[in-house]
Amino acid sequence: MTAVADRITGLAAALRAHGVRIGTGETVDAARAVAALGLADRERLREGLAATLLHGPGQRALFDSVFDLYFPRGVGGPEDAPRDRETLRDRLADALAADDRALLARLAAEAVDGLGGYGGAPGSDGFSAYQTLERLRPQTLLARVRAEVRGGGGDGGGFADRLLDDEIRRRIEEFRRMVGAEARRRVAERRGRDEIARRAVRPTADRVDFLYANREQLAELRRAVQPLARKLATRLAARRRRAARGTIDLRRTLRSSLSTGGVPMRPVLRRRRPVRPELVLLCDVSGSVSGFSDFTMLLVQALHDQFGKVRVFAFVNRLDEVTGLLDHGRADPDGLGARIRAEATLTGWHGSSDYGMALGEFAERYGAAVGPRTTVFVLGDARTNLSDPNLPAVRELARRARRVYWLNPEPRDRWGTGDSAAPAYAELVEMHECRTARQLSGLIAGLLPV
Repeated sequence: MTAVADRITGLAAALRAHGVRIGTGETVDAARAVAALGLADRERLREGLAATLLHGPGQRALFDSVFDLYFPRGVGGPEDAPRDRETLRDRLADALAADDRALLARLAAEAVDGLGGYGGAPGSDGFSAYQTLERLRPQTLLARVRAEVRGGGGDGGGFADRLLDDEIRRRIEEFRRMVGAEARRRVAERRGRDEIARRAVRPTADRVDFLYANREQLAELRRAVQPLARKLATRLAARRRRAARGTIDLRRTLRSSLSTGGVPMRPVLRRRRPVRPELVLLCDVSGSVSGFSDFTMLLVQALHDQFGKVRVFAFVNRLDEVTGLLDHGRADPDGLGARIRAEATLTGWHGSSDYGMALGEFAERYGAAVGPRTTVFVLGDARTNLSDPNLPAVRELARRARRVYWLNPEPRDRWGTGDSAAPAYAELVEMHECRTARQLSGLIAGLLPV
């Protein structure tokens, strides 16, 4: 029983390390779930622990990866695992055609054991999901599986075949995930579950570094924009209600206290005028920074009802207003970046980012967009490619605006290295490190004007 308790606490600690809020109560509930469900039915146990430990569907993929480490399907490798690649491919094609999940799981274990091992000495042996999949190449089995599902018939064409292809791709992707889980399990047996849970489990999308997020992770972030916007809108509304109460009017409070012998029993508040603030975004959309800017633009657009006016400008070394394109992008968030790059004028005679040129162009062409009710957000890494950072343009922007915030997706310890002008800009405006969606949501909730 002690071993089971250790697994439960280890599972909870690993999830907590990846940002899942788990306290003593959830851990106790998980232990009760294990006692009630038992260990015989692994999938039922998985669902029971997920129900007690998780707070939302976005954490499920992380949970499944960690659960597979602490409650593995088995120990060691399969007996007499075949090392013939073609035999494995034949059996995999049959399993994919039949959508036999149990057989796919066994084949994943056999493939990792037979094709994924590396290292010479016993102490350095390991297993690689990447190496396994490169040797097995399950993605090349699509046409073969399609023919088996149809019973050997020819190409049918049409919508039904496209649906069939999508279904087969889903099965192949599920097998790839099984291979990844099996490789992690085998490595965890040698190096320890805790270390692999910390190092090899993919984090949730909101904790992925913007600068290193892949296409799939960025797409997952874009899908999370609307739910996140609703939460932030609720926070902003609460802040607005608190702010509407106003501050104490000292003169009127003292005057009213004369009727109570000078004791201010009823503070008099100075009411705020209900004027919604304006927002301006200046977004670097070059290179790896573009994923960060695209996500932030979509998030702010989803919050546009909270402000009197929202204007968005994108730049590389030329600057152009993209507010209208962003409105259109609500129907197709995945295509926002491509639309901006195709329809806006963002570059001049070269394709590298130039903050000084872009900020100067904003001050010259769109300076009237900034006033005493305007809060400006600059999104970018402040890397100027050794060009003039144009500090006077930033100083003028800070003078005209209500507030200016700079959100930088680079780690703070890299500010000022190489061609980064971040320290110079940070002396003029308030700069914040903003590397993940979790950091961004916290900053947006705290910095957006009410």
